[in-house]
Amino acid sequence: MEDMEKRRLEALKLGPNAFTDYNSIQLESAERDLVVYRLDIRPESRNPYGMVHGGALYTMADDAAGTAAHSDGRHYVTQHGDLHFLDNRAHGVIRAAGRVRHRGRSTVLVDVEITDEAGGVLATGVFTYFCVDRKRMAERAQET
Repeated sequence: MEDMEKRRLEALKLGPNAFTDYNSIQLESAERDLVVYRLDIRPESRNPYGMVHGGALYTMADDAAGTAAHSDGRHYVTQHGDLHFLDNRAHGVIRAAGRVRHRGRSTVLVDVEITDEAGGVLATGVFTYFCVDRKRMAERAQET
């Protein structure tokens, strides 16, 4: 993980995400309520048809939306995610932008859009996150 990415995650009070790292998805920019992740398409990003795997697109969307939710300094888990696949790419760079639409006491609603280098929309969706107690989540992880 690059130093700039580490600093951005620290500013958002988030630790590294091993799943995101494993899939070569990188945080590109982060500010309160708006986050962008990028994926340089590589052979391991592709499905058997040679296009970006739908799971990679969904992971990018959840990362961007979830990090945007976290940008208030609280901790969240995905409650619901709805992603509409509209197009796909085999090469180049794609980006997922998450923008908070509504922030409540215990939930956050985030819009997400995945685009290619030319700005073409590949997927769009809406995610809901539920605010959690970070200490309790760590305890639960130890229980299983």
